[in-house]
Amino acid sequence: MTTPKNEMMKVALTEAKEAYDAGEVPVGAALFHKDGTLIASERNRVEELNDPTAHAEMLVIKKACTALETRYLDDYMLCVTLEPCAMCAQAISLARVGVLIFGAYDIKSGGTTNGARVFDQKTCHHKPELYDGILETESARLLQTFFKEKRGVDTV
Repeated sequence: MTTPKNEMMKVALTEAKEAYDAGEVPVGAALFHKDGTLIASERNRVEELNDPTAHAEMLVIKKACTALETRYLDDYMLCVTLEPCAMCAQAISLARVGVLIFGAYDIKSGGTTNGARVFDQKTCHHKPELYDGILETESARLLQTFFKEKRGVDTV
């Protein structure tokens, strides 16, 4: 891998900041080829699109698969600022993403190292190589600030 994980995660953080500015839960995602080439990046758009499935991970997977004309992303690395939920973890598995890199942990709704632990289930057909806690502080701080402003509470 020619591009360090922190540098790739910064692209996802830029998307998360754009989501924050748009009033969306600040989660960003970026997909890179294993050689470090950026393929696609996205942010949460749930409110904007009135679509509960418009998570950053789902949108970036769709965008990349369309651009690459494939449904499999074996040779790609997905960076996400927050641990993917169960829905997104299942999509990551179905797309056969080669590497998953995420920042903040989602104790409440996570689907990889917390909660449903999709990749640990017998029914999971593909488990990506996983790197967690990359730029965790920056990712968590953005989420905490967002929820503090929206609801007056600290939540991640």
